[in-house]
Amino acid sequence: MRNFLVRRLRVAAGVLLGFLSAAVELVLTLASGLWLLATLGRSADERRGETPILAGARWWAGLQRRRMTLWYGQDPAGVAAPLTGMPALAYVSTRWTVGVLGGVVLLAALSGAAYASLLVWGWFWVDLDRWPVTMVISAFGGLFLLFLSMQGVHAVALMDEQLARHFLSPSDRMSMQRRIGELAESRAGVVQAVHDERRRIERDLHDGVQQRLVALGMLLGRARRAPDPGKSAELLRQAHEESQQALVELRDVAWRVYPAALDEGGLAAALESVAERAAIPVRLSCDLRDIPPPTAQAVAYFVAAEAVTNAVKHSGAAMVTVRADRTGALLRLCVEDDGRGGADPSGSGLLGLARRVAALDGTLTVASPAGGPTVITAELPCV
Repeated sequence: MRNFLVRRLRVAAGVLLGFLSAAVELVLTLASGLWLLATLGRSADERRGETPILAGARWWAGLQRRRMTLWYGQDPAGVAAPLTGMPALAYVSTRWTVGVLGGVVLLAALSGAAYASLLVWGWFWVDLDRWPVTMVISAFGGLFLLFLSMQGVHAVALMDEQLARHFLSPSDRMSMQRRIGELAESRAGVVQAVHDERRRIERDLHDGVQQRLVALGMLLGRARRAPDPGKSAELLRQAHEESQQALVELRDVAWRVYPAALDEGGLAAALESVAERAAIPVRLSCDLRDIPPPTAQAVAYFVAAEAVTNAVKHSGAAMVTVRADRTGALLRLCVEDDGRGGADPSGSGLLGLARRVAALDGTLTVASPAGGPTVITAELPCV
């Protein structure tokens, strides 16, 4: 009940501020009308650019959007800032009517509250011998008017939001252009991530497996040329150890490229392999009632593997916690370590993860204050 009353009072305060804003909007509307009349005969080239009237309307529309976000509890326009030029001017020129309506409704609410308060103080000031029935009827009528007015305040707030959404939301054409830009950016990020991954694989093969194979070849050559059977046997033993190490490193490279456990046991099994291979303890929690799509599982796995590797190498953490869960159409992966913090989201590793996640229209957030902890969260759509 208390939260309901607080919510209603916040909305009423927002409507009151909207009513006070109506005077400024009426002035802007008159000024914009005079400006349109003054520029009626000019060509589009002569009117090109943002005039003070348009700039003022855009600033005022942004101020109103922030008012609604603060008092109504949500962003009604659905955009980070008002659109430039005429859409913002059209919004400001129309919104003053809603502001005046909000003032009328609030005035009715005050009148209803005044009449309803007769039940409290009317017994002391009203002649009960002459006006008892009138006082009671007026008080209950005031309560009814107050109730209707509070519903009207909520309706005015909804009208306020819908008006902002109508004028300030991007058009279908602009939404399509923005979406095309996002897809082009994510595609470029995927290409760059694949390129970086190829370079990493080449570096691992060159610095690891290839060096092992070169050493193995040299040991076998020395064993063939050794005249002493004992020396030859010792070289063969070393060559056998090198071959075993080469196999281990080759498996590691293949595991980092794509783990077989992801196809055989799903994301939970792949995350268990990450925990087993880590050099520090990893606490794992995987709650997946519905199986996510293979692409989402693969991206979640790579995020977890890279985040755990970074924690082992750079954070000085003693414990890493990996949590994966699916809520509806969203797969959420959270990796938290108790290290020193200070992770750079623009670093090559985390930037590559962000590109992988963006390719699926997901989001990657990195919270790593100095002193820790570091929390990396990936949210992946599973539609």
